Amino acid sequence: YLCARMRRGYLYSKAQELGCNKIALGHHYDDVIETTLMGMLYGGQFQTMMPKFHSTNYPGMELIRPLYLVHEHDILRWRDYNDLHFIQCACRLTESCASCGGTEKGSKRAEIKELIRELAKRDSQIPARIFSSASHVNLDTVIAYKQKNVVHHFLDSYDE
Repeated sequence: YLCARMRRGYLYSKAQELGCNKIALGHHYDDVIETTLMGMLYGGQFQTMMPKFHSTNYPGMELIRPLYLVHEHDILRWRDYNDLHFIQCACRLTESCASCGGTEKGSKRAEIKELIRELAKRDSQIPARIFSSASHVNLDTVIAYKQKNVVHHFLDSYDE
C-alpha cells in the first residue's frame, strides 16, 4: 500500500512535468472484484475501483484504467503469447515482493483471490456478480452512504 502510494505520487509528478493530463494504470477486472470484496470483508465498507477519476491532489490530472474490463487470465495469456516478462515491485512491503520470491502468499489480496476462485468453482457467475454489484446499488435499501464526504442516513428522509 505504501509503495503504491509513493509510485502513484511519482507518476503524477512526472506526468505533470511532462505536460500530461492523464495517467493510465494497469488495474484489470480481477483487481476490481478483489478490491471490492476486500473493502467489504476487511474494511467494512462497500466501494469499488472506478474506471476513471479526477485527481484531488493534482488538479487537471485524470487517472484512467483502460484494462478495467479485461480479465487477468487474458492479460497473462497475451503476455505469454508475446513472450513478455512483467516486473514486480521489489519493495518488501508490497503484496507481491519480487525480492521475497515474487509470491503473494499471506497477503489479504491473495486470500480474497483464493476465496473468489473457490466461490467460482461452485458458481462461475459469482465474480461477474461481484463486479456488477457496484452498478446495481439501490439506495432505497441502503442504511447509509457517503457522497462527497457527507454521510446520508436512511432516517434523514424516512418520514418524507
